[in-house]
Amino acid sequence: CRNLLAEKGWNLDIAVFIFGGLVWILVASSRVPVPILQGWVMFVSVFCFVMSTTLLCLYICGAHGSSSSWVTLDIICQETAALFYLSAAVLEAYFTYSVSTLTDPVGTTIYRENIAAVVFAFVATLLYVIHKVCSLLRWKSS
Repeated sequence: CRNLLAEKGWNLDIAVFIFGGLVWILVASSRVPVPILQGWVMFVSVFCFVMSTTLLCLYICGAHGSSSSWVTLDIICQETAALFYLSAAVLEAYFTYSVSTLTDPVGTTIYRENIAAVVFAFVATLLYVIHKVCSLLRWKSS
């Protein structure tokens, strides 16, 4: 059971890495008519991407030493990331809704990029929540 949870954690780390990177790329490539909303989404995606990458690298290097405090740190980071991504996804969805009225080709392109960013932000939120649940189960079993 312990190996199964550890394997799910690795898969979730990689999935969060991929979807967080996609949100980061999509938000960075779109034009930013409302910098404050897009700025928060960009901050969240970069912060969570760097945090998840750092934790994954530390885990791969064996820095955790099978310590229960490592699992606690993992849970706190995943919960923070899930809350941040939920707020970013909602703001990105609001921004995308406000851009949906534009009919020019540039507005349509921005709209499509932001729709993809919204979808990937909600997927990243879901993955962080699932990762947190798996971390809690791993913590409970240790």
